[in-house]
Amino acid sequence: MFDIDASRSQFPALNRVENGFPVAYLDGPGGTQVPQSVINAMSGVLSEGVSNLGGGFGSSELADMVTAGARQAMADMFNCDPGEVVFGQNMTSLTFAVSRALAAGWNPGDAIVLTSLDHDANFTPWARAAEDRGVEVRVAEFDVDTWLLDPEAVIELIDEKVKLVAVAYSSNALGTNVDVSPIAAAAHEVGATVFVDAVHAGPHHLIDIDELGCDFLVASVYKFFGPHTGVLYGRHDLLAGTNAYKVRPAPSDPPGKWETGTQSFESLAGVTAAVDYIASLGSDGATRRGSLEMAFTEIREHEEGLSRSFIEGVKRLPKVRLFGVPEVNSNRGPTFAISVDGREPAGVAARLADRGVYVWSGHYYAVNVMRQLGVLDQGGLVRVGFVHYNTLGEVDRVMEALAEL
Repeated sequence: MFDIDASRSQFPALNRVENGFPVAYLDGPGGTQVPQSVINAMSGVLSEGVSNLGGGFGSSELADMVTAGARQAMADMFNCDPGEVVFGQNMTSLTFAVSRALAAGWNPGDAIVLTSLDHDANFTPWARAAEDRGVEVRVAEFDVDTWLLDPEAVIELIDEKVKLVAVAYSSNALGTNVDVSPIAAAAHEVGATVFVDAVHAGPHHLIDIDELGCDFLVASVYKFFGPHTGVLYGRHDLLAGTNAYKVRPAPSDPPGKWETGTQSFESLAGVTAAVDYIASLGSDGATRRGSLEMAFTEIREHEEGLSRSFIEGVKRLPKVRLFGVPEVNSNRGPTFAISVDGREPAGVAARLADRGVYVWSGHYYAVNVMRQLGVLDQGGLVRVGFVHYNTLGEVDRVMEALAEL
């Protein structure tokens, strides 16, 4: 049984008060808060003293140890080899780096497949790279009636010309989950590379590289209770065989060849602490991966309860419209896009913030989603997102605030 009070007690930021209201952080899709263990890990590295890698003295050895620890932590979270884990400033920067490197092997007459469900960071880097190389861009659209991205809508665009397929694991706008594995299988049949954006999936799903069948996958640690650091999984042969854009003294082998400049070692300490925090929610007493499996089972059950309460609450508010799968099932996560009749999205978010309820408004970089829904030029939508530290009481609070509007 998930102990919500014990979990919340580990997050100092959850004690924030605004206008006399305890703050309800329902902005998780834009970034989560961090537990004290992450704060301690990051400040501990800075307090102890850290230097750059490979110096052969104490503070440099600490940097080596912290980096190796973070790689192992993310390898456990992704179910991959530590040598296939690359760190960077953020997911967007990593995606631009990989897109430019992979595109060097594309030629006119080739094609890539993208989707309208994706965050722009998994669209524009590939579209720009394709433009530079004279490569065709094919876009699979999600179904506005079912709110799903049917794998067949992507697969039907894949043929022998396709060099890359980029797809989201979960939509940061609508909460829609995507069945990636059949898409990956179809892409591999024609020799195409598969790049998965798992940023929004990070706090909600146990990621399994083998199950997804992808070649690359990106995530952002600050979306799952850690620091602002991006992380990339890359299949070892692709990381090794692709010519990375790097300075000459940088390592020639992966993963170091993909990590431009000096990493934030304090952040990497926070990466390990964030993974260990999640694992602590489901400790099986054996392995970190086993603990993560149990933790995400607990997380999913709790988030499904929050989602059911939210969906039922929206049904009682006739002027509130939900954009997305209207029920709790495997096709949706705990992220909800809504509109309020007669209210601008930014105004709705501001009114809720006055009551200590933090939500987002706008397009949240899901530009194609908002364009397909016809709301891009109307201020987008309001996004309410839950993670495991949110409570049913906070669901009630957002419902009360929406009812007032």
